Amino acid sequence: MDLFLHYLTMPYLLWGIGFTLAATGIGLAGGAVIGLLLAAMQLSRFRPLAAFARAYAVIFRGTPLILQMVFFYDALPHVGIRMPGLVAAGLALAFNEATFIAEMVRSGVLGVERGQVLAGQALGLTPRMLMRRIIAPQALRAMLPAMGNEAVSTLKNSSLASVIAVQELTLRSTQLASSTFDFFSVFFASGLLYLVLTGGISLVQLCLEARFDLDRQATLQGLARWLPWRRAPVLAATPAPELSVVHDDESPRATTGAAAASDAARAERAAVLAEAPTVVRVSGLSKTYGGQTVLADLALDVAVGEVVALLGPSGSGKSTLLRCISHLEDWDAGHIVVDGQRLGYQAGGERMSPADLARERARVGVGMVFQQFNLFAHLSALENIAGPLRWVHGWTAERAEQRARELLARVGLSHRADALPRHLSGGQQQRVAIARAIAPGPRVLLMDEPTSALDPALVNEVLEVIRSLAQDGGLALVISTHQLHFAADVADRVVFLAGGRIVESGPAREVLTRPQHPQTARFLNVMAAER
Repeated sequence: MDLFLHYLTMPYLLWGIGFTLAATGIGLAGGAVIGLLLAAMQLSRFRPLAAFARAYAVIFRGTPLILQMVFFYDALPHVGIRMPGLVAAGLALAFNEATFIAEMVRSGVLGVERGQVLAGQALGLTPRMLMRRIIAPQALRAMLPAMGNEAVSTLKNSSLASVIAVQELTLRSTQLASSTFDFFSVFFASGLLYLVLTGGISLVQLCLEARFDLDRQATLQGLARWLPWRRAPVLAATPAPELSVVHDDESPRATTGAAAASDAARAERAAVLAEAPTVVRVSGLSKTYGGQTVLADLALDVAVGEVVALLGPSGSGKSTLLRCISHLEDWDAGHIVVDGQRLGYQAGGERMSPADLARERARVGVGMVFQQFNLFAHLSALENIAGPLRWVHGWTAERAEQRARELLARVGLSHRADALPRHLSGGQQQRVAIARAIAPGPRVLLMDEPTSALDPALVNEVLEVIRSLAQDGGLALVISTHQLHFAADVADRVVFLAGGRIVESGPAREVLTRPQHPQTARFLNVMAAER
């Protein structure tokens, strides 16, 4: 035991730890830089870059690390590149680890739900902003366990530097054991030193995971955030208040398009809308997917303040039309003009870059609510609304938070402001998504089947929020829905699509009660029978 303790504190071995940590540090730092570059190349749409990155991975994953160290130390001098053993070992580790780190980064980025990216684009986030605010934070959390494991692996692999005479811990242990013939005590002490080093890395990993655990952020304070053995208490559920829907009792019901409005009021509203300027104009829109026609020479105008319900069977082109209007999809032919702006194109007809398109989408004012909610999973309900206002529209933190709290109160979710999306019900998530879409005050709000992913018990709470939006003057709503009663109650006009074409269009109640086209009548009969 005395010999073991002697070896454990021997400066000769402790100095070897310094070389080990230096080689590991060079390997991890260099591997992270090269790995990020390789991941970006693989995610690039430029195929030669992706092909180069994959070829790199094949080479460095397919050859032993020990041979790579020999190459850096012994082969490069033949072409005039000489470097110390420690640098050669560190660079060999870096180039070897880069391929594994690149795969971790790539899997982390691809693991972020595509719907969140679409939501960010719809809100006006540029590609760089999307990466910084939405993708990278979530990818980093997913990568932490694998990165911790890779750091430990790099530390252990640094022992291979002994083949090029780097005086790291393993080589010094071997030399000491050869001179004393006390192999057991020397290597036992060396193994314990390695265990302390790898244990330190594991502790840092656990602390980082605790620090970035979203479920514990609100309850851990100060240094307690870094203690991996702490657990957040389970909070009792707070009963939700009744959904608050704003009604303006002094305004005539002619401004709402609701089912309870009188025929005279509806006629008055129709006359007002007939004089209103057009905010969305779609002309000659055509799009195909793999040879299949999704939209065929489609034309549609939407007036300021009008509520249009899109009806039609699955695959009729409703969702594609909405995504084209917001320019989340490209199309083959036709024009889309929103508030006088041909979205996605410069004044001379040239296509906008993705960053310019995102800024233009935010400036023009096109909001989008998705079928699957698409809330940012790492942000609270409050931050889902306030964040884009700061990042895209330049609002101050105080103003953005005030607006977010006002909207959460309006949709009845003040008590859930700090909740993460996964802690909200489907109806609550959709209400947050609606609040997020209307926060910057868009001119047009597109809603793609906003209730189809909800349980029947949750549908009404979302429909009530949409009813309140329909009462707001100046906001044009285009809603893809299968809720016939809701369409009759809220919509000014129903547009029925089939096979990528508008088959029938007219006042909501007339189309729903007296359809003129046989396809519309069959669809309505089937929908009525399923209720």
